This record gives sequence, C-alpha cells and structure tokens, in this order.
Amino acid sequence: MKVPIIMLGSVTELHGYIDKTQLTEDLGGTLDYCHNRWLSHRTAIESFALMVKQTAQMLQSFGTELAETELPNDVQSTSSLLAAHSEKKDKMKEDLRLALKQGHDILESNRKPVAENPDYKLNQDQLDNQTTVERLLAQLDETEIAFDEFWAKHQQKLEQCVQLRNFEQTFREVKAALSIASERLSAFTDVGNSVSHVEHILKDLANFEEKSHESLGKARVLASQGDQLVQNNHYAVDSILPKCNELHHLCDAFATETEKRRGLLNKSLELHSLLEKSMRWCDEGIYLLASQPVDKCQSQDGAESALQEIEKFLDTGADNKIKEPNKVYQLYEPILNQDLMEHVQKVFQKQESMEEMFQKRQVSLKKLAAKQTRPVQPVAPRPEVFVKSPCVSPGLRRGSDYVSNTEDNMLRRMNYRRLKNEMSEIRQSRGGSVMDDEENLAVLRSHVINELIETERAYVEELLCVLEGYASEMDNPLMMHLISPGLLNKKDILFGNMEEIYHFHNRIFLKELENYIEYPELVGRCFLERMEDFQIYEKYCQNKPRSESLWRQFSDSAFFQECQRKLDHKLSLDSYLLKPVQRITKYQLLLKEMLKYSKNCEGAEDLQEALTSILGILKAVNDSMHQIAITGYDGNLNELGKLLMQGSFSVWTDHKKGHSKVKDLARFKPMQRHLFLHEKAVLFCKKREENGEGYEKAPSYSYKHSLNMTAVGITENAKGDSKKFEIWYNAREEVYIIQAPTPEIKATWVNEIRKVLTSQLQACREASQHRTLEQTHSLPVPAPTCTSPSRNQGRTVKKVEERKTDPTSPEGCVTSVAPKYPEKGKDDTVISSTSECSALSKKRFTLQGFTNLKSQK
Repeated sequence: MKVPIIMLGSVTELHGYIDKTQLTEDLGGTLDYCHNRWLSHRTAIESFALMVKQTAQMLQSFGTELAETELPNDVQSTSSLLAAHSEKKDKMKEDLRLALKQGHDILESNRKPVAENPDYKLNQDQLDNQTTVERLLAQLDETEIAFDEFWAKHQQKLEQCVQLRNFEQTFREVKAALSIASERLSAFTDVGNSVSHVEHILKDLANFEEKSHESLGKARVLASQGDQLVQNNHYAVDSILPKCNELHHLCDAFATETEKRRGLLNKSLELHSLLEKSMRWCDEGIYLLASQPVDKCQSQDGAESALQEIEKFLDTGADNKIKEPNKVYQLYEPILNQDLMEHVQKVFQKQESMEEMFQKRQVSLKKLAAKQTRPVQPVAPRPEVFVKSPCVSPGLRRGSDYVSNTEDNMLRRMNYRRLKNEMSEIRQSRGGSVMDDEENLAVLRSHVINELIETERAYVEELLCVLEGYASEMDNPLMMHLISPGLLNKKDILFGNMEEIYHFHNRIFLKELENYIEYPELVGRCFLERMEDFQIYEKYCQNKPRSESLWRQFSDSAFFQECQRKLDHKLSLDSYLLKPVQRITKYQLLLKEMLKYSKNCEGAEDLQEALTSILGILKAVNDSMHQIAITGYDGNLNELGKLLMQGSFSVWTDHKKGHSKVKDLARFKPMQRHLFLHEKAVLFCKKREENGEGYEKAPSYSYKHSLNMTAVGITENAKGDSKKFEIWYNAREEVYIIQAPTPEIKATWVNEIRKVLTSQLQACREASQHRTLEQTHSLPVPAPTCTSPSRNQGRTVKKVEERKTDPTSPEGCVTSVAPKYPEKGKDDTVISSTSECSALSKKRFTLQGFTNLKSQK
C-alpha cells in the first residue's frame, strides 16, 4: 500500500489539511492535550490496576488460608488464633483502604479540569481513563464486600470456637466438681445410732449442701449458657446440646439424691426419737415402780393411790410406746439395717419387760387394796397400829396376850384368827413387792453397767482408730506429699495427749470396769481409785483451742481426706477429736443413773463421792479453759496455787487513798471484772470477747491486778444487798464491793474464800504450836503450880478461830494474815502491809495480831 507524503512548510499549510480542533495548541489548534499529563495519568492508572490485582490476590490467598485453618482444641490456642487472624485482617483492610484512596485520587485528578471549569468537556482519552478508574474502584469495592462477608463468617466461627472451648473446659471442671460432690454425698449412708448422732449427720449434710451450692450454681449457669449458644445457632450444636442435658441431669440427680438422703435422715431422726421416747417412758416407768414406797402401799389408800399412779402413767403409753414392731419395720423399712432392727427389738423387749413389771405390781397392789376393803373387827386397842406397822410379830403378841386374858369372848377370838391370817397374807404380799422392787433396780443397774462398759469399749476403739489412721500417718513417708507445709511437726498440737488418754483407758480403766460387771453398784470404787488419772483430760481440753484452730486451717487438706477415705469414716477428724471431751462428760451422767438405782446399796457412798469427784474434774477443766485465756500477767499462774473458782462480777471500789471525785465516780459506776480465786491470790481481769469460730470465739481475760490472800478479808453482806459482799485488803485500805449474778453464786464464793482463810489460819496456828513445843523442849520443866501460857494461848486461839469462822460474828467479817512482803499490781505499785493497830481498832482479827499477842505472852 502506497501512502502519499506531503511536505509542509508552515503551520498554516497544516491547517489546510487538519482541522484546528484536532490539533494541540502548540500546532495552532484548539485541542487541550498534554502528553506529559497523559503519560502521568496512564502510569498512575496502570499502577492502580496492578495494585487492585495484587490486593485481590492477597485477599484471595488470605481467605484460602482462613478457610483451610484447623480450629484448635483449647481456649488459649483458639484465642491466640483469633487474635492473629484479626491482626492480618486489619492489615489487609489497611492495604485495601490505601488502594481505594489511590483510585479516588486518580479519578479526582482526571476530573480536575471539569471541577475548575464546568464548561470544560473531557476528551476521549480522559473519558477512557475515567471509565477505567471507575471500573477498578468498583472491582475493589466488590472485593472488599466479599472479604468482609467472608471475614464476618470466619470471625463468628472463631468466636464461637472460643465460646465452645470455654464451655467445654468449664464443663469438665463443673462435672469433676459435681462428681466429687456426688461421691461425698454417696458417703452419707449412715442413718445414725441416736437422735444426737442423726442431728449431727443432718448438720453435716446441711454444711455439705451449702458448700456444694457453689458447684451446683456454676453447673446451672453453664447449662443456661449452653442453651443460649444453641439458640444462637452455634455451629457445634451437636456437641453443646448433649453436655447441657448432662448438666441438667447431674444437677437434678444431685438435688434429688440430697433430698432423698435428707428424707432418710429425717425418717431416722423420727425413728430414733420414737425409740428414745419409748426408752425414756420405760425408764420413767421403772423409776416410778422403784420410787413407790412399800410401807405406804400396805394401807387401802396407799395401794389405791399407787394403782392410780400406775394407771395414769400407763395412759401416757399411747403416745410413747412402740405398739407393733412389724409396723415399725414396715414404716421405716428404707432406713432399717441390722443394728437398727436389733435396737428396735431391744427397746420393744425392754418395753414388754417394763409392762410385765407393771402388771405384777398392779396384781400385788390390787390384792392389797382388796384385802383392806373387807371388814375387820379389831380385837386389840388401835389394831391399825400393827396392821400398818412394818413389824408384825410384836403386834400379834400383844393381840395374843389380850385374847388370852378374855378367853370367854369367842367372837373376838375368831376375829383375831381372821386378822392374823390377813396379816400373814399382807406380809407375804409385801415381801413379794420388795423382792420385785429389788429385782427391778438390779436390772436397771445391770443396764447402766453394760452401757458403761460397751461405750467404753467403743471409745477405746475410736481413739485407736484416730491414732493409727491419722496420727501415725503423719509420720508415714508415703503420705508426706499430701501433708500441707503448715501441718508438718504439728501432730502434738492437733492430737494433744490423746495417746496418753488411750493407753490409760485401754490398759487400765476398761479392764478394771469389766471386773465390776457382776457388782455394778460398787463401780464407784473403780472411779475413785483412778480419779487422779482423769486429770489427763484437763491437759487435753486446754490444748483443744489450738487443735481446733489448726484443724480449721487445714480441714480441706488432701491428707485428711485420704485418711478419712482409707478409714471409711463418715465423719471428719474434728468429730473424733471431740470424743474425749464428750466422754468425760458422759461419765457423770452414767454415775447419776447408777446412783439413782443404788440408793440403799453398799456402794452408794462411793458412787456419790465418785460423782462429786467427776463433777469437780469437769469444773476444773472448765476453769482451766478460762485460766489459759488470761493475758498480761507477768508472773507464773501455777505459783498462785490451785484455781478454786472463776466468774464474772460487777465491782465497785472504795479505797482510802485516791482523789475523792474518782472515789465518788467509782461508787456509782461498776466495773465488769472476771475474778479468778486461787489458793494464794485473787485476780481481777477484764473480759474481752473475741471474733472467730468455735474455740477461737472464746473470750480472753486482760489482767488488771491481784490481791494476795494472806492480806485479804471479807464482809459477807454489803450495802444491804443479798448479792453483794466485800473483799478488802490491808485493813480496808482497799475495798472492793463485789456483786454476784445471784445470791447462790455469792454464797458459793463467800464459802470458798472462808475455807481458804480458815485453812491459812489453821496452818499458822499449827506452825505457832510447833514453835511453842520446840521452845518448851529446850527450856527447863516449869513448876506444877505455874499457869501454863499454852493453855491461855489455846483458849485465845480457839476464841479467835470461832470468831473467824462464825458468819454471825459482828460485821460478818473474815480476815487473814497481812503479807510480810510487798505485792505488785499491774502498774507495779507497791501495796503496804496491814497494820496491827488498824486491825485491832476495827475489832477484826488477823493472824499477824495473834502472832504478836503470843510473843507478848
């Protein structure tokens, strides 16, 4: 193809061939075109197109990566993956934002001439560029929308995965907690062996239920969260829904089982209450039979009265006794075990035995009442004398004498014979009644001694179980990994002297008790012979607060739980640590029962003395528990002698020394003080209540001051108040007005203080007499005509002692000797000795005055 070539010499010639509208301005045309600008725009468009392509590829690649990512199986990894993907998404979004910005900048640059001149019309290249950029921007927008939709689904899946993993992890924890709770709940199989035991188990069940409430709450909340996930169309509905159903089932099963256990225990409590009510009814019935005086039952009125008492008591049996054992077995079948069935049978047998005794007594009393109702003609003056008299023979002899003197009266002789026959029958009936009573009491004594020995054996076994199952295991190397660091080397604190108590009961006391099984009324001697050994309980009780505090800190220790599991104990260790305290208290109850049924037996005095001694030990234990709570005393409390009494009082002070306003204020405003009376001093303390649980809640006593008993005097009645008395010091230099809660407590304290002061006076008198005898042996023998100073002294001492111990003496005062050494109070103030003149001027006797009087003689 041939193309013509035309050579032009000027721009004007060019215009003849090409229209000006098609030529640029540098060629004389009107076309708005700049090649540099076109190159710049084209380069930017091509760069933008490349960026759009790369961005689309990166988004596609990222989407593929997200789609192919496997979801982790734990919460931490899933959360980390979600964070990493979110970070990459944010970076992609930033690149997308920059690409969009670049495209809009190019489009704005292409439209700039139109923006500057509305009449300007874009040329074809500009229009093509604008179309290209707009197409690329639309493509970028579509890519962003598609990515956002994909990311939203991916993010939702990751978030749901995190929710799922959290749900699964919490589910495992809650299920494990519920399994442990269910396992512990299944251990509540014991239905108890007494009302107190069942109440203790019910209390433990309530505490356990309270502790398990948190796990049940978590399970129900988690099940609710799972249900919410299912409602929100979670992708793992097939995994969540079964777990929610399982949680609902576990919670319902636990609640049902708890109610079942509580129902069984309530049923057991009802049965044991019925059994104990029947036992009490039987005991009251037997006691009624034993307490009916035989002599009063010989008269018609006495027999009828006794019959009425018996009938009235038997009427109460409808609400107290067991009617039919088979119905009891049927009604309480869910809780009956072999031991409980035997217990029901024993109670029923005791009930039958008691009713049989009542029937025998009724027969005897009806015979007596029937015989008294027949008319009897007396043949001697006041025949009722020998009818009622316990001694029949003398009365009959007097009747015989009377009849022999009136042989001509045949009618009276016949009446006499009839009366004699009746008296013989009454005597036989009365003998049988006495025999029945003695047999009843013997049965009761046998019951008490059997209970004492059986419970003693059980107590020894429980102590051994604790020592071997807990205490010994604390030294077992295989168990060391379960022991908390705070428990190491704390065995002596936790168990106290339990081992010493066990050895005493196992080796000595139990064996000695078994020797009295045939002679239960003499068992008081066994207690009296071993009374000093029972002092070991005081040491155990004093350690109990420390033991309970340590137990409370580590009660959830894996060591204790493992030991309890091995021993198959239903109750935790703290219940067994309380056994010695309960046992020492149980002895006095059994001794009271034995004494009640042994009033006329050989060993009654020993039983009474043993009961008094046991009560004294209980009081000493209680007092010592208060004594160890004293704080702030600088000296050694053991040096003050035996603790005799302790109690809280209102105290007023009335001292000679001190500011008058202080004294007046003290008279009207009492101080609350806790007093501790020792053999050598009385301590004044301030009671402070402590916060805490169990023994930690016990009060403490802040020591204020003390009075030495050698310088103390008392005035039994103060201010006309039956509850007040005075303790004064150093010839009333210090006076403390003490108000007791009751007159009885005041009388007890006054008597105890009087005993202390009297014993000091006696000791001083004996010491003085001893010195007098020594002086007498060292001097020449005096002439017989001389007056013996010891005789005058004896009269003086006797008069003084009578005055000291007589509560009716003037002012009702008792004093003791003044100290020969100064005593320091809380603030180290030195208290001066009592002056002899002051004591004599107030007509109060002191040992110091007695000593001076003797030396003058």
